[in-house]
Amino acid sequence: MTTVETIDKLLKNELSATETYQQAMDKLREDAVLAESEYITPIYEDHKQAVSTLQDQVRQLGGTPSDGSGAWGVWAEIVQGGANMMGKESALKALQKGEKSGAEDYEEALQEADLPSEVRSLIETKLLPAQQSHIRTLDRLLDAATA
Repeated sequence: MTTVETIDKLLKNELSATETYQQAMDKLREDAVLAESEYITPIYEDHKQAVSTLQDQVRQLGGTPSDGSGAWGVWAEIVQGGANMMGKESALKALQKGEKSGAEDYEEALQEADLPSEVRSLIETKLLPAQQSHIRTLDRLLDAATA
C-alpha cells in the first residue's frame, strides 16, 4: 500500500466516524439523553478535525482525498443504526468498537517503513492519542450506563 493509500484509508475511517457520531448524537438528542451528548460532541469534533488534517496530508503528497467513507462507512452506519434502536448501551458499545478499530488502523500505519516523518508524528502525537482518549471516555460512559 502506498503512503497516499494508507493515509486515505485512515481518512475514510475518520469520515465514517463523523457519520456514525452524527447518527449517535441525533439519536441521543431524540431520546433527550443530553448527558451523553456533551461527551460525544467533542469526540465528533475531534474526528471532523482529523478528517481535515488527513485530507491536507493526502493533498500534500499529491493525492486526491476521498470524500466519502465507502463500504466501511455504510457498514458502520448500519451497525450504529441497529445499536441505536437497541438502546444507549448498545450505541455506546458500537462507538467504542469503531474507536478501537480506528486505533488499530493508526497503530498499523505506524508500522509502515516509508511513512513520512510528518505523518508519523501526526499519528503519534495527535490522532492516535485522540483515539485512545475517545476509548477511555466511552469506557466511562459504558461503566455509568451499566451501573
